[in-house]
Amino acid sequence: MKKLVFLISNAGSGTNLQSVIDAIEDNRIHATILAVISDASDARGVIRAKDHGIETYVLKQGENVEKIVSEYAPDYICLTGWKQIITDSFLKTFENKILNLHPGLIPDTMDGEVKNPDGTTALWNKGMFMDKAITNFLVNKATYAGSSIHFLSQEFDFGTVLARGFVSVEPDDKMESLYARLKEKENQLYVEALQKLCN
Repeated sequence: MKKLVFLISNAGSGTNLQSVIDAIEDNRIHATILAVISDASDARGVIRAKDHGIETYVLKQGENVEKIVSEYAPDYICLTGWKQIITDSFLKTFENKILNLHPGLIPDTMDGEVKNPDGTTALWNKGMFMDKAITNFLVNKATYAGSSIHFLSQEFDFGTVLARGFVSVEPDDKMESLYARLKEKENQLYVEALQKLCN
């Protein structure tokens, strides 16, 4: 049984965490969540974790997250809405163990590209957080939006991709409508990635 730790913040709604909790409870992911660690006490994921009897930990100002995570000795660390910088030391300690969600289609090589289902070139959205990434899909009139679950690496917004997902961009899409569909896809992707690693 693989052991997971989630790092969250108040930036997200906690739906990726919830989708993983549900999949574990349904025995679709063979893992246990040791703790949900947040850098903010008002993170919605903290409430979701407590509702399912999962241990929560809210970091104090200046507290070393690597030290706290190391005490749990997890097999994998899942970032969902985490805002703090992951240090090189943390990356080295947990190499190929830190999962991240990126709102774009990360290629397999630095000079590579991903193709959308219709054959057009997918947008990587390197260096963009969610709002900017969604806007970029719309501004560039992309036929598909997408996200990637990948292992965090020294290269910014790059690393071994564990799962990719696409949603078509509709002609009347606005930020909210496209984000809602992409979010649903991302919830599925996190489960898929953890199934590959844990089952």
